[in-house]
Amino acid sequence: MQTISQTHDFKRVLVWELPVRIFHWLNALSIIVLIITGFIIANPPAILSSAEASDSYWFGTVRAIHFITAYVFLVNAIARIYWAFRGNYYANWRAFVPYTKKSWKNIMHVMKVDIFLRNEEKEVLKNISVGHNYVASFSYLILFFLALVQIFTGFGLYAPTSGWWLPQLFAWVPDFLGGDVPTRLIHHISTWLFIIFTLIHVYLVFYHDWLEGRGESSSMISGYKFVRKERIEKDDHI
Repeated sequence: MQTISQTHDFKRVLVWELPVRIFHWLNALSIIVLIITGFIIANPPAILSSAEASDSYWFGTVRAIHFITAYVFLVNAIARIYWAFRGNYYANWRAFVPYTKKSWKNIMHVMKVDIFLRNEEKEVLKNISVGHNYVASFSYLILFFLALVQIFTGFGLYAPTSGWWLPQLFAWVPDFLGGDVPTRLIHHISTWLFIIFTLIHVYLVFYHDWLEGRGESSSMISGYKFVRKERIEKDDHI
């Protein structure tokens, strides 16, 4: 039973559970660190120093941070997969797959709002999503497969320099993709796709927060959104 407190024509509803919020911010932090360190590894700056090489290990530190963060990213992804089967309706894997007629109507509505910038109040209130809208959900599903590409190619490149069993599980990836060069290229392109997704994601979060006024931005911190009472009466998930 979810806790709900009344606020005028809206009710405050717990949508994002604590594990989902932890996953979201840990994932965001991991991606930022991986992108920054990844670009440094791909194109390290020429730093001139009179110190002995053994006393200047900054590049090794950058690589260590990148690899440690990669492990965090992997464990975090596994935890999210687990919670997709144990979490509430909004965290469940079914919320990411548009398999109903209602979900496809929601996709058409969101496309009108996000691409054509339509702001018709009746349409917004009729098709508004309590959790993720289905365009966002489907994009997260694609992002998950993109994350798998990053994990496989990244650990595949790391395997030759690691003696631990986990990276060795991915040692076959470079051979499968035709060598280190195409593997590194795929890893690099995927990084840019993550960057593009992040920019669009942040923009749409703030846009829908302004359009719907339900605490879209703060919900991933508090877990709560504001939902109209008439929508709650029609939605058996709340």
